[in-house]
Amino acid sequence: MTGTASLASTARPRAVNLAFGALLTALAAGVAEGLLRAVRGGGEFGATATGLLPRLAIYLAVAGVALYMLNGSRVARAVLTVGIGVVGLVSLIIEPLAVVLSTDDYTTLFDGMSESSIVLAGCRTVHIVAVVIAVPAMYTPAAHRWFTQR
Repeated sequence: MTGTASLASTARPRAVNLAFGALLTALAAGVAEGLLRAVRGGGEFGATATGLLPRLAIYLAVAGVALYMLNGSRVARAVLTVGIGVVGLVSLIIEPLAVVLSTDDYTTLFDGMSESSIVLAGCRTVHIVAVVIAVPAMYTPAAHRWFTQR
């Protein structure tokens, strides 16, 4: 019976799987937003595409750290918490917040939005929601116990 309890305690909690899935969703939304911004760049596609390279490198690094987290790394969980949960989230929210704070008439915020702007806003929203799901999921009681056993 002790062997069964030991096996159960080493099983990865659903919350950790949820966190990983949410991180991948955030990455996919970020890639989609970056590509759409590059395509919208029009004649400056080369310059915009070059600007995507650092972003792609960051996304690949985050994916790698997320894999370490999925395998039980507490350091990876901490790096994701600070990098994605604080720095990344602030970088996602600062631009829309600045727009909202710079207007006197909130009814005009959505006037003249193009279809691509709506898709960009959707990508950004999915990205933010995914991060807001991922970080707390890594700290549920079951996830916390699992990480501390590693």
